[in-house]
Amino acid sequence: MKKIFALLLALVMVFALCACGQKAPAESQAPAESQAPAESEAPAESEAAPIKVGLVALHDEASTYDLNFINAFKAACEATGAEPVIKTQIPEDASAYDAACELADAGCSVVFSDSYGHQDYMLQAAQEYPEVQFTSCTGDKANGAGLDNYHNAFASIYEGRYLAGVAAGLKLQEMIDNGEFTAEEAKVGYVGAMSYAEVKSGYTSWFLGIRSIVPTATMDVVFTGSWYDETLEQEGAEKLIQNGCKLISQHADSWGAPNACEKAGVPNVSYNGSTIANCPNTFIVSSRIDWTPYFTMAIEAVMNGENYDTDWCGTIETGSVVLTEVNEAVAAAGTAEKLEEVKAQLLDGSLKVFDCSTWTKDGVNLDSYTDSWGLDGAEAIENGVFTESTIRSAPYFDIDIDGITLLDQ
Repeated sequence: MKKIFALLLALVMVFALCACGQKAPAESQAPAESQAPAESEAPAESEAAPIKVGLVALHDEASTYDLNFINAFKAACEATGAEPVIKTQIPEDASAYDAACELADAGCSVVFSDSYGHQDYMLQAAQEYPEVQFTSCTGDKANGAGLDNYHNAFASIYEGRYLAGVAAGLKLQEMIDNGEFTAEEAKVGYVGAMSYAEVKSGYTSWFLGIRSIVPTATMDVVFTGSWYDETLEQEGAEKLIQNGCKLISQHADSWGAPNACEKAGVPNVSYNGSTIANCPNTFIVSSRIDWTPYFTMAIEAVMNGENYDTDWCGTIETGSVVLTEVNEAVAAAGTAEKLEEVKAQLLDGSLKVFDCSTWTKDGVNLDSYTDSWGLDGAEAIENGVFTESTIRSAPYFDIDIDGITLLDQ
């Protein structure tokens, strides 16, 4: 609407000039050759202004989630020479539409958003600015939108979480071997934000990584109902610890859970980046999506006048799914080497995270599943494997498997 209003205003001014019989200034009537700058004054191609690119962020650098996006965005802009414009603290409401439009009006050629709840507003902006490319990271509506300038992107982070689960399992086994508790008491905890498929996929893959090392492990999960609430995340972790969980992880964006673990001396596997600075005695490792490859690819495509994938999924191979360095002071001996071994199996396809033979639902190994939210009845299990992030990039594993108990906060 902002663009349309500006166009109408320009037309009114043109009609007003014609009605008044005004002529163009004398300078504009000069011969064409006198208008051209001298050859020495022509701007060099290398001096062309860089394109602007925008990012709509749910929170700011205080959130581990948003910081991960912001760092990748800045790195991609530096690599491509693009000019970054970032809007932080943009909630999942019409403010996201306003922010996206403001970035487009400011001259951004491509606009990214970092939260699932932004996508409807990004889609609305994409409809109004067809000359600008928009990507809703973690979204799932691009395939059905029918727009050339609206995209979704995610990554196979469930593989990274599985690897982090292997590290957690090795720590559990070390604690069992040291006599701290028995194999039957090997319970872990997880602080989740929302009960979305993205969160369920994440904690289930983490749990399966643990069970690949400690088959008797069980897990309790609490949901905070918020992506960022330090108090609720801390309280959730404390409740899990009080319930006998020996190791904690989370899919929530503050330092609440890691800080609670450090205070209680309980090992922690983080998400979206290392928490070793505040939690040197409990942090083991963290998985995260590195958005730099995707941002770089999209920006370069726009710079070259090319389109890019409507729905893109990064992988370990593309450098989009990564782990932080292992904290050797806390992790079990041999963790880094084991992670490299398992990573190689994921890369060559000999290991599938959601191999249905490794988990059950109500005591049954599933061979068919058509109830995933948002897939309109599509079959999600093929050849005995739940094919996460294959039908679309955004996660759709939403099965409550055996061994995991969902608690009230």
